[in-house]
Amino acid sequence: MQRPAGAPHGAVLLVGTLAAIYLVSQFLRNSVGVIAPDLAREIGLNAAEIGLLSSAFFFAFAAAQIPLGIALDRYGPKRCMLLCAAIAFLGTLAFAVATTPAGLVTARILMGLGSSCYLMAPLALYARRFPPERFTLLAGIQIGIGTVGTLFVTAPLAWASAAIGWRATFLVVAGFVVVGAILVAIVVREDATDRTGTGKQETLRESLRGVVEVARMPSFLPVFLMNFMSYSSYVLIVGLWGGPFLSDVYGYGLTARGDLLMLPAISHIIGVVAWGHAERYFGAYKPLVLAGALATAAALGLLAALGKPEPRTLAIWLTVFGFLPAFLPVLIAHGRSFLPPHLVGRGMTLFNIGTMGGTFVVQLASGALIDLFPAQAGVYPLDAYRLVFAVQAVAIMVASAAYLTVRR
Repeated sequence: MQRPAGAPHGAVLLVGTLAAIYLVSQFLRNSVGVIAPDLAREIGLNAAEIGLLSSAFFFAFAAAQIPLGIALDRYGPKRCMLLCAAIAFLGTLAFAVATTPAGLVTARILMGLGSSCYLMAPLALYARRFPPERFTLLAGIQIGIGTVGTLFVTAPLAWASAAIGWRATFLVVAGFVVVGAILVAIVVREDATDRTGTGKQETLRESLRGVVEVARMPSFLPVFLMNFMSYSSYVLIVGLWGGPFLSDVYGYGLTARGDLLMLPAISHIIGVVAWGHAERYFGAYKPLVLAGALATAAALGLLAALGKPEPRTLAIWLTVFGFLPAFLPVLIAHGRSFLPPHLVGRGMTLFNIGTMGGTFVVQLASGALIDLFPAQAGVYPLDAYRLVFAVQAVAIMVASAAYLTVRR
């Protein structure tokens, strides 16, 4: 049962705070793509190691989801967010001072653990404090504002790295993590209903039984598979291989890569809001999710076929592509619609294992695929990237076929 969120200004302050710290976590999540060529030169990373470096975040993030879901329902979102902030702070500092591949990967694992709750914890609060018909809108606002963090890992990260270096930039970001934690400590207030949704404390056995209960729901697996492929498609370009692709195929430098990758980041922010409003207008989840997924697959297939479009066409493609996979709020709301209040935390984190676990697998596998092609002076051939884009397009279509079986 939902309870009032308080005065309107209180709700705005709550949503603003939760979205702000999610913004910082989004920056950490996608911060490898633009600076990947520079990391490769400075520390000596090949494509498989770059894939591992980026995917380590998503592996840790996904691995944290089941215990996080239990913790959200047992201890409440606020405690989870404060603990995660401390871990994210340590990971960001470790990344800034790392000098070896192992050090960078360890830092990314800490970042992933520390960022693991900043979408699910806010969504659990929204699910329990606001009416169901407002959930998609709030999820869209949360993701939309948070996605500004992805915008900052494009041109702004490139500019900052060129001006003060990527290490100093991450030290500054560590300071923003601290500011976000302070805001959460001050603004977010809880009571017992922010845990199980009923005020009753579950035993650990009951908590684990709830995880199994969610996984056995008839529509769980198809929605999980769509989560597995949807977000990973966007991050494949903006968060990882977009930068190396622009460097290896077009010869663009740091700031040019950042400027171009800012295009899909901006359109993704617009898309998150647009897809969320479309769900309220059409009143259905499934057709919108399928439209977004199939359009994303078509766009990746087009880029694989074109290979090296002329620069203006590439800029248009990047802009359109950022919009297409931004249907995640609709997909999240669809998964949420299956969950009773006492399983909200565990259910949404299970779906989020698909989102982050899929990104981990896609990034790791794509790095291995690219490494099948010999690099010349550190530059990978166009065909390596075309293969990765084509494989991702096919995988999205497979997930869409499974999602078709979901019943209303």
